Amino acid sequence: MENTKSVEVLHVDRGGSGVRTERTAREFPLTIMLNGEQLVTVLCSPGDLKALAVGFLFSEGMIRGREEITGLTLDDERGIIRIRTAKDKTVDGKLFMKRVLTTGCGRGMAFYSYADLDRRRKVVSALRVTPAEILALSRRFQGASDLYRTTRGVHSAALCDNREMLVFAEDIGRHNAVDKVLGRCLLEGITVSDRILITTGRISSEILFKAAASGIPVIVSKSAPTDMGVELALELSITLIGFVRGGGMNVYAGEERVDLSEYRSGEAAAGPAAAGIEGN
Repeated sequence: MENTKSVEVLHVDRGGSGVRTERTAREFPLTIMLNGEQLVTVLCSPGDLKALAVGFLFSEGMIRGREEITGLTLDDERGIIRIRTAKDKTVDGKLFMKRVLTTGCGRGMAFYSYADLDRRRKVVSALRVTPAEILALSRRFQGASDLYRTTRGVHSAALCDNREMLVFAEDIGRHNAVDKVLGRCLLEGITVSDRILITTGRISSEILFKAAASGIPVIVSKSAPTDMGVELALELSITLIGFVRGGGMNVYAGEERVDLSEYRSGEAAAGPAAAGIEGN
């Protein structure tokens, strides 16, 4: 299924105006049916739809592993995916039942009552990263999305080790991109512990919960975190690195996993985009 669509636009610049063709990112409604009941409709990019659905169920705490799934069928023409689980996982009062999740940033998760979070556990990991590794991974990551270069209208996410990207996904929604990565890991048996999650989006509390549920110890983005994102990173022992741009970055939480032995210490420069770490 095509991820883009051609549209005619009136382009205006200082040289004048004229009609030209541009490529836009497609928006696709995917309805997830769980054990015969409609769970939710997610507005997404039409690719990696099985991974998206499985990652979504995992992120919402409705499954804990691939072994719980007994059936998985996708009707991509109608935009319906049907999932069956070994135990009855119907939604029983969950707030997102039959709800449409928009592509907007604050889509709101069903577990957003703090009392509901049985996944509010600290992430334990011996992983260590260096600024040079983070900068190198971020450069590879930024160049990986052909869809972004074509449309400028999608987010990306990737699971990495210290040297390479292991799983990459893109979507019009930043949450969806992360869910696609997690879903592929579950479906393909890829280990996520002691790994790094990179995203193009703002690092909000939802992204922290997804990482914590998976046991991912490090989150990286070129964008900024929210205040709750920082608070949760500190509480959940997740290393949170934002504003990875040029040769620098901000480490908002979990600095004990960042090996600064090759960097001189010093005061961080002022301003939200300041790195506090000088790179190459």
